[in-house]
Amino acid sequence: MAAEAVGTAFLLAIVVGSGIMAERLAGGNAALALLANALATGFGLAALIACLGPVSGAHFNPVVTLSLAARHEFAWNEVLPYVAVQVAAAAAGVVAAHLMFDEPFAFSTKPRSGPHQLWSEFVATFGLVLVVWACVRQRLAAAPAWISAYIAAAYWFTASTSFANPAVTLARCLTDTFAGVRPNDVPGFIVAQLSGAIAATAVSNRLFPAYPTQTDKIDL
Repeated sequence: MAAEAVGTAFLLAIVVGSGIMAERLAGGNAALALLANALATGFGLAALIACLGPVSGAHFNPVVTLSLAARHEFAWNEVLPYVAVQVAAAAAGVVAAHLMFDEPFAFSTKPRSGPHQLWSEFVATFGLVLVVWACVRQRLAAAPAWISAYIAAAYWFTASTSFANPAVTLARCLTDTFAGVRPNDVPGFIVAQLSGAIAATAVSNRLFPAYPTQTDKIDL
């Protein structure tokens, strides 16, 4: 629980803090700000997964926890405590970022609405869960790098900039900065994320079965 709390809080501090720094230094160049935000998030997430993964699994994301439980890789009686810690720690991470940058606290006014945004969140979450399962089943030593690389890429190929995480989404409505999202848009994002995770879990069950046969071969 402590590892999940520390990791999720730092993840949000990285996402929000790098967004604030990027926006302040980019001189109005939104593409440059997004690039800086994506790189900081990717590098930070890789470090957090590598360091805390051996302790808690480094989920930092309710849909990852739920997907693992659905495929019997995580105990159902641990799901609610994990999700509660992730949500609370994500909010704490936003607070930490605001204090570091002396940014006033306010709910976000940044609109992220429309079918294209919801579809983006479905796609982003589907891809994330699929990458997680590929790393789990193939026991990839570089899993922190591959998962983080996907997130950094998804910042750019999705219209929503890839939240792909209900705890992150809830926390980001608490910041009226570069990384924010309006509270009104949060429910739609979470539904899309859960839908993407369910679909990806079903597909991963086919692509990455629990008990590979002797004829299965993984080329690395």
